[in-house]
Amino acid sequence: MTDDYLRLNKANWDERAPVHAASRDYAVERFLAEPDFLSGVVRFDQSLLGDVRGLRGVHLQCHIGTDTLSLARLGATMTGLDFSPAALEQARLLAEKTGAAVNFVESDVYDAVSALGGARFDLVYTGIGALCWLPSIERWARTVSDLLRPGGRLFIREMHPMLGTIDENHTDRLVVGYPYFETPEPMVFSDGGTYVDNDAEFVQTTTHEWNHGFGEILTALLDAGLSLTGLTEHRSVPWEALPGQMTSGTGGEWHLTEHPERLPLSFTLQARKD
Repeated sequence: MTDDYLRLNKANWDERAPVHAASRDYAVERFLAEPDFLSGVVRFDQSLLGDVRGLRGVHLQCHIGTDTLSLARLGATMTGLDFSPAALEQARLLAEKTGAAVNFVESDVYDAVSALGGARFDLVYTGIGALCWLPSIERWARTVSDLLRPGGRLFIREMHPMLGTIDENHTDRLVVGYPYFETPEPMVFSDGGTYVDNDAEFVQTTTHEWNHGFGEILTALLDAGLSLTGLTEHRSVPWEALPGQMTSGTGGEWHLTEHPERLPLSFTLQARKD
C-alpha cells in the first residue's frame, strides 16, 4: 500500500483545522473563558474515565487538542500527537492561551513510538473519529501496546463499526452500504464540507477511510498484550452522523429519532497492558 492515504487525509485535515477551531462545536472560546471547562467527549466519559490525576498520558490523533487539554485539566500530564501541522498549530495556540502545560508532537500515529522517543505512558487516550483513518487496526494496537508501561491503560471512545456501515445518503431508513470488516483498499470519499456548522468550501476534499469490525479491534488488542477491562456500547454519538434520522440530545450527543435501540452508535473501550 502506498502512502497516498496519508498525503490526502493530511491535506484534508490541514484545511479542516482552522475551521474547526473557529466553530462553536469545538467551543474554543469556552476553554478560554472557563478554566474548568471540558470537551463534550471527555465529559461524556468522565465517570468511566475515573481519576486521572498524576497519570502520564498521550492522546493519539489529538486534532486541535480540546480533548487533550480537558484531560490535562483533570490532572493528567498530557502529550498530544497528530499528523496535521495545521491542527497542532491550533492545539499549541489553545494550550498557550489557557496556560496549559501540554506537549504536542507531529507524527503519524504508526510512528508514534519513535516520535515520542520511546517514552512509556500510564494512559493512551483516543477520542472519537480516529480509527477510521487507519488502514491497519493490528498495527494501531501494537503501537498502543508499545506506548504503554506494564499496567498502563488504553481508553478510547469511538464510532461504533456498525454505524460505520450505514450509508448516510439515505435519510428515510437504515441502509448498509459500507464494509463492516477491514478491507485492503480504502473507502474513497469526496466531500467539500465537514461535520461542524460552517460555510467553508474546501479544496482538499478526497479522503481515504477504513472500517474495523469489533472482533478485529478486540483481537488486535489481545494479540498486542492488552486485557479488556471495560466495554460499553452507546446509543448516541457526538455529531449528526445520519442526517434526517437523528435528534440532538444533551451534551451535544445525537441519537436516532426512531427506534434508537436498533443501532449502536458509539462505544467506550478500556484495556490494560499485561
